[in-house]
Amino acid sequence: MSISTTMRALQQPSLNGPQDLRLITDAPVPRPGPGEVLIRVTAAGVNFVDIQQATGTFADGPQPPYIAGIEGSGEIVSIGAGVSGLEAGAHVVGARVAGGAFAEYMVLPAASAVRVPAGWADEQALGMVVSWPTALAALKPLGGIAAGQTVLIQAAAGGTGQAALRMAKHYGATVIAAASPGKHDLVRSLGADHVVDSRGTDLAGEVRRLTGGEGVDLVLESAGGPTLNAGLAAAKRVTGRVVVYGLAGGAATISNWDLVYRHPIHLIGLNIGILIQAAPSIFGEVMGEMFGLLAAGVLGPGRPTAYPLEEGPKALAELGARDTVGKLALLPGGC
Repeated sequence: MSISTTMRALQQPSLNGPQDLRLITDAPVPRPGPGEVLIRVTAAGVNFVDIQQATGTFADGPQPPYIAGIEGSGEIVSIGAGVSGLEAGAHVVGARVAGGAFAEYMVLPAASAVRVPAGWADEQALGMVVSWPTALAALKPLGGIAAGQTVLIQAAAGGTGQAALRMAKHYGATVIAAASPGKHDLVRSLGADHVVDSRGTDLAGEVRRLTGGEGVDLVLESAGGPTLNAGLAAAKRVTGRVVVYGLAGGAATISNWDLVYRHPIHLIGLNIGILIQAAPSIFGEVMGEMFGLLAAGVLGPGRPTAYPLEEGPKALAELGARDTVGKLALLPGGC
């Protein structure tokens, strides 16, 4: 298979934000090192991590100038030394925190490359290595969700939120979905038992009214900012768990005084990249469970909203403003 020496890519030249992304046409095509594969990118996932990296708020993120994008899917065209179980021509989806997905080619660690399920288009598999494992880890090994419990899912209309909603219902939980009013019909159609306005002034109070004043057993919190305090207040005192895996709305602070007196709950942080590195056995359990959910039809091919590669800044701006629903994808080959 012929591989070009240069490619089109979106380069992040600053830490001023994704609006500075620029399309370049002479980026060198990377070469896979030991334990890596090179893919011809068919679709790249758009994630809040991309915004954090572009603003310098992602811990140990790449320094500009760099090729943006952490998640990509496509066809393997070259394999590095020491790689087994994958071959040229296979279609995979994977993630690389150092970036490189918003391009015509990207290098992936072979260990993070998951085969695209048979019959799926490459873009339909976006989420399999970022959004879905994050949602599942937050629900099960960390959040301890069980049948008969109640979970509040913040940003329920997003890619991770939708996956979490489907999985929580499968596990027998009652789901309270938080979303902006224009997205309420969508989350209801996915099985939410109750829907609340994520931009309302008394989110915690509304959740407590829905739960007879008790609060929920589990909160999946990705919004950050003032929404974090609402999530803490919505959890059951003493036994409630809050899993924080995002900060789309900005940073928030909580003191030890808060945890002792205002919010005596279990507060758990989750970053899927750190989980992979620090607790690979847990991540292995998560992925095994995820493939079981795929086989059972709980999770299925995604339907991302697609943009051509050059509209990356637009896609990231809409994601940052929370004007989007579900997964977003950039297509290097055009829509």
